Amino acid sequence: MQAKKLTFSLLMLLTVLTSAAQNDRRVQNKPYTDLRPMHFGILIGLNMQDLELSNVGQQTVTADDGTQSQQLILCDADRWNMGFSVGVLGELRLHENFSLRVAPTMHFGAKHITFINYSQRDANGRLMRQTQDLKNTYIAIPVDVKFAAPRFNNYRPYMIAGLTPTINLTGNDQDILRLKRFNTMAEIGIGCDFYLPFFKLIPELKFCFGLGDVLDHNHTKNLRDENLRAYSNAVSSAHSKMVVLTFYFE
Repeated sequence: MQAKKLTFSLLMLLTVLTSAAQNDRRVQNKPYTDLRPMHFGILIGLNMQDLELSNVGQQTVTADDGTQSQQLILCDADRWNMGFSVGVLGELRLHENFSLRVAPTMHFGAKHITFINYSQRDANGRLMRQTQDLKNTYIAIPVDVKFAAPRFNNYRPYMIAGLTPTINLTGNDQDILRLKRFNTMAEIGIGCDFYLPFFKLIPELKFCFGLGDVLDHNHTKNLRDENLRAYSNAVSSAHSKMVVLTFYFE
């Protein structure tokens, strides 16, 4: 819901700015900046990380004494936590409307995960629960193709699409779930170049979708707390998602 609101707000902003610009020609700031073969800049932003989890369902759990029982444990990333992003930008001009962009970025964020065991209850008769704050720090190297509309006055909307290889720098051996070190995400986004008198400001909203299963399936056997293994085994796969609101400065 938050992602939809951000997208709608940015689309409305671009529509208003474009409509206003069409009614009045103005003096262009930095009129030759887009003619350079290379552009460089820095970026800061906010991100919301999500994890789409697939549950195993009913599973057979073997206790220390060898007895077996059936347990149903369901897991979900139940809320989005706001994180922040920093990085640098390099953009190669390919054509009047096309460019190739590389923006190495560090994303700092976390995901909150809740496990509910429908087969066990605590002393108060409530279903057993486990939670985990899955902190993630990613180094991402997105490679995007950027298609920009013709410039009008000091505005130029654009769209981007590309792939983002990522490296996960965090992970605890005793967490219930642990993610793989490497992943690749597809991304698509929209933005607008604002040509200010002394620099160019570029707000951008993009959506990133993991292309593979990021769950570390070998992690469960390393858990020292055997009671947590049933919770770790309750998840069969995980796919990462991320929404990023970025501000570039050139």
